[in-house]
Amino acid sequence: MAIIAPAHGQSQSAAQSCPDLTPLLQQNPQVPADWAQIEQQLDPLLPRCLQNTEYFALRGAAQLNTGRLGQALESLERALLLNPDNGGAQVDYAQALYLQGQLFSAIDLNRQLLARDDLPAGLQSVLQDRQQSWRGMTRQTSLQADVLVGYDNNLNGGPEPGQITLTLSGEPVLLPLNPEFRPKSGPYMNLRLGGRYRQLAPEHQHNVLVELRGRVSEDQASDLLQLDTRYAFVKPGDQRSWQLNAGMSHLFFGGSPLYTATEAGGRYMPDARLGVCRPHTSAIAQHQLFHDQSRLNAVESKVGAGVSCPLSTQLGRQQIVAELSALNNSPIRSGRPGGSRQGWQFNVDWQWQLARGVLLTQLNHTETDDKRGYSPILANGAQREIKRSYVLLQYRQPLLPGRPDTTLLFNVYHQKQRSNLELFRSTDSTVEIGISHRF
Repeated sequence: MAIIAPAHGQSQSAAQSCPDLTPLLQQNPQVPADWAQIEQQLDPLLPRCLQNTEYFALRGAAQLNTGRLGQALESLERALLLNPDNGGAQVDYAQALYLQGQLFSAIDLNRQLLARDDLPAGLQSVLQDRQQSWRGMTRQTSLQADVLVGYDNNLNGGPEPGQITLTLSGEPVLLPLNPEFRPKSGPYMNLRLGGRYRQLAPEHQHNVLVELRGRVSEDQASDLLQLDTRYAFVKPGDQRSWQLNAGMSHLFFGGSPLYTATEAGGRYMPDARLGVCRPHTSAIAQHQLFHDQSRLNAVESKVGAGVSCPLSTQLGRQQIVAELSALNNSPIRSGRPGGSRQGWQFNVDWQWQLARGVLLTQLNHTETDDKRGYSPILANGAQREIKRSYVLLQYRQPLLPGRPDTTLLFNVYHQKQRSNLELFRSTDSTVEIGISHRF
């Protein structure tokens, strides 16, 4: 709703050429103004009112209230060019900036209005309420809870082969794998609770994520509990943007702490385009601490480059993000089996906005090679090579029409890990369905 306040400083020549606009204003405040009719009456007056700030302020208000935001911005800017102190134009221009998505420009202009000493009675409280509402949008907090049930054919991440070939005294020996370490399948329940906080500023934003996830099943030795904390400082921009990230992750397996990972990195998107795609580069370093096996502690680094491609088709809006990265994992202490390892990773995220929901596809392929032989009793001390691929399909849609806060989730996941050492060959497939609710 536009608010029209008296303006000051109208030139004498403009007043002589442009008729009195007062009759066009609604005299009864209880009756909504007919803004479409007001604009129809204003249109023929344009040639006579080209230098009249009140004319463009009133015309901008009419266009704003009839949903033509672009034309309203143009008219209100013209009014303020003719008289920067036009209070009515400032009030409506702040509203137009807000509707256009320029939140901080709207807040700043509204603050200037509140500092004026010539506001009409009752207008100050309206502007104060608007300022409070807009400032509240610069701090966003949300909570989300997920409950899913599913089935996993490898709850414990056991190796695929039923027997391992050992090299003892130079001869191959087949050793049956203990059934305790073979893949265990069964139903499970996934629980997730996450909280997000975002603080917006004119030139940057702060994002904080805290997430607790747990998986429970009949095989308690395979139960998982993971706590993640993430922070991102984001510098957005139409031409170039960048962000800095930091985070920590704690993983418990079977009721005992397994590892803690601490990481820091960044991402940069330059002022360049490849068709509809925008390229980016990224780098991240992670410290891996294994609580019960200190010789596995390591520092892993990843440097990558990729593209982000928004697509609009008749089948719906799509977003594709692809990235190719180089990996290096160096042990902190000497004596780790295999020593350091290097490799590469390719990742594709494809999000597709469908008529009723969203389909997300993730594809990932990673290859790493050890620098030294892994163990003298495995394939005569061969250097371990690992190729790991996975695909995730996720579909989500609102559970009830008009209620986007509660969604139905359906996930399908398949992973296959291949290696020249039988001990590291495995497959894992899961399917799960559940509900996600955003508070």
